[in-house]
Amino acid sequence: MTAWSGQAALAAEQPELIFKRSTVWKFLTPDHKLATYAIDDPLVEGVSCHFTVPEKGGISGWLGVAEEVSDISLACRQVGPVSFKEKFEQGDNMFSQRRSLIFKKMQIVRGCDAKRNTLVYVVYSDKLIEGSPKNSTSTVPIMPWGTIEPPRCADWIDE
Repeated sequence: MTAWSGQAALAAEQPELIFKRSTVWKFLTPDHKLATYAIDDPLVEGVSCHFTVPEKGGISGWLGVAEEVSDISLACRQVGPVSFKEKFEQGDNMFSQRRSLIFKKMQIVRGCDAKRNTLVYVVYSDKLIEGSPKNSTSTVPIMPWGTIEPPRCADWIDE
């Protein structure tokens, strides 16, 4: 299942900006920054991810035509009792966002390590012509929450 099929409505959520920090000062134009965002997994209740992306300043960043670099970090955690809203395929898109006007896109994908009952999230960027090997991985072991027994992610993989 892709972000454009059954997940389309769920994947439409936009990330929440937590904070930005300037990394390079620019005279009369916006600074280069690191921006940290939070997003909840649209299919897995009780799991949230935080990611940090560089945002170019200068004239091209200000005009919205800068191609952003592929350096993205990711951390996902269980923040409540886990429940699944629907089945998913290994490597399904959880979230995607454009990183340039046309050619580059950041993607967060989800999978299940059935043996360890752990959700696995990977963030990477791709280009229309050539992808980037830069990536970051985060895992979320599904644990009991209070007296609620955790589900098995293997039961929710659409094979």
